Amino acid sequence: MIVFTNGCFDLLHPGHIDLLERAKSLGSKLVVGLNSDRSVRAIKGTDRPYLNQEDRKALLLGLSAVDEVIIFDETTPEDLIKRVRPDVLVKGDDWKTGEIIGADFVVRNGGQVYSLPLKDGFSSSAIADRIKNGQTIASPPSIHDISNLSIREHLDVFTKILAHELAVIEQCAEKLFDTFSSGKKVLLCGNGGSAADAQHIAAEFVGRYETERPALPALALTTDTSALTALANDYSTERIFSRQVEAHARTGDCLIAISTSGNSPNVIAAVMTARDLGCSVIGLTGANGKKLASLCDLCVMVPSKRTARIQEGHITIAHVWCEIIDSKVAERTTN
Repeated sequence: MIVFTNGCFDLLHPGHIDLLERAKSLGSKLVVGLNSDRSVRAIKGTDRPYLNQEDRKALLLGLSAVDEVIIFDETTPEDLIKRVRPDVLVKGDDWKTGEIIGADFVVRNGGQVYSLPLKDGFSSSAIADRIKNGQTIASPPSIHDISNLSIREHLDVFTKILAHELAVIEQCAEKLFDTFSSGKKVLLCGNGGSAADAQHIAAEFVGRYETERPALPALALTTDTSALTALANDYSTERIFSRQVEAHARTGDCLIAISTSGNSPNVIAAVMTARDLGCSVIGLTGANGKKLASLCDLCVMVPSKRTARIQEGHITIAHVWCEIIDSKVAERTTN
């Protein structure tokens, strides 16, 4: 039986080896889907990977549990899973079975899907952070230190967005324009502070923020508080957004999924529902949002781990989207 798992496998550590060995024990051949360098950058940020794809492949092939490694360039391994047609699909238990890309395909073909417990204490990102951030602040910062650092952080984040995220921001704007132009809907979801981001972005898309937008159709907003309260009476909190997507979304619509951490169960569930319905998915997240990024067609990762900096980035990115859409509407009207 063919067992399949996938990942970036950057900074290979004992947790990886333990997972791969247990995955191999579930069948006779273990195939590992390895995110390409481009794919790693798309879901983990521009400072990754630490090792290039050929080096990571060589390390994996050096493990006795691994029989084959296939590099894939997409953000998700969905197409690769359909080509390999594994009997068993495996991920770590940081992924629930309902969040695992390709799970439905494997089950429909008589296979099994496992979410295996991870070995405690191991993470490539955590290892890298410990190496990078070995220093601590000797004394509490002054008010001047805080304000100075905050503004410098803000400028640094936007400098990095300009340098590394511009292409994907433009691709997202193209996707949104195409969605609007074809008469389809754009839906948004985000909980906590991201709910405010979602409402702000929705208001800018359809309101009188700077420009009238009569060419854009109505947009279904999935963060309406009264609707959420009603749904919460009947469904678990993790299904609130997904239920709204089920109600509003149709094939060809686009969901903008917003989560500063990239791990919100509500948002992840909505993404999986949107994918099942044939919607495209755009993600907005922060530097740690690899889970959300790996489930989206396109994802902008604000290069920060601070909620405030990430949310500032999300709002600015929405402004840029609207300006691009306005220019394309004007160009189409002129022509």
